[in-house]
Amino acid sequence: MRTLTLPDGRSVPALGLGTWYMGETAGAHDGEVRALQTGIDLGMTLIDTAEMYASGGAEEVVGDAVQGRRDQVFIVSKVLPYNASRKGTIAACEASLQRLGTDHIDLYLLHWPGSHPLAETIEAFESLQAAGKIGGYGVSNFDVAEMEAWEKVAGSGTCQTDQVLYNLSRRGIEWDLVPWARERKIPLMAYSPLEQGRLRDTSLDSVADKHGVTAMQVALAWVLRDPSVIAIPKASNPVHVQANSAALELVLDQEDLALLDRAFPAPRRKHALEIL
Repeated sequence: MRTLTLPDGRSVPALGLGTWYMGETAGAHDGEVRALQTGIDLGMTLIDTAEMYASGGAEEVVGDAVQGRRDQVFIVSKVLPYNASRKGTIAACEASLQRLGTDHIDLYLLHWPGSHPLAETIEAFESLQAAGKIGGYGVSNFDVAEMEAWEKVAGSGTCQTDQVLYNLSRRGIEWDLVPWARERKIPLMAYSPLEQGRLRDTSLDSVADKHGVTAMQVALAWVLRDPSVIAIPKASNPVHVQANSAALELVLDQEDLALLDRAFPAPRRKHALEIL
């Protein structure tokens, strides 16, 4: 498994596991747990979740999946912006810890910019870190202006990642956020790297046929081509998890990348940050 290094020196896998839409139905619970456990077995040991997902249900799925192997897994969770006051962040983290069945969250993120002052959220993060309840902290859905505002309050090197929407059809961040983060050695975490399975184009099919893989594996390999990006696709069954893992072995050549660039052009101007 290829790894990336966070600003605080910790290593994480380049390919992890997303849990958005997990935990929503009781009948899917056991299958979702098996899918996450399959990913852990394959080295996809970063699991991303949030208090928002199924109102905590996804965190409960994660908690069941990591029982007996918590030390093998790097758990990422998020606090909702309207909970992100100083007291609210600490209370939200305590609730997430209980649902996850663990005494610490490895990386805790502010889910998107909100109305509470950043200083309050950061103070809460620092308090939780000092208490050993989180290993580090960062943000999600922050554009360059919000990242600069964060740095003014928290200082450089404090934000471990910015989790953002990024895939072949959503390349706006390449204009300014990607180079901004790369300059500061802040890995970006790409959610919905497969656009929830909706990516369709003959270029994907052509590259897939050339390499004997699926179009979705090509799309995931394209995100993983960037050594500063962590991809966290969600897959609810072991077969899809195994297919995602295999995308790590796919190396796209310059001809492949040029074909995909023509079908999914890079941005030529600043775009507002897209959020799903």
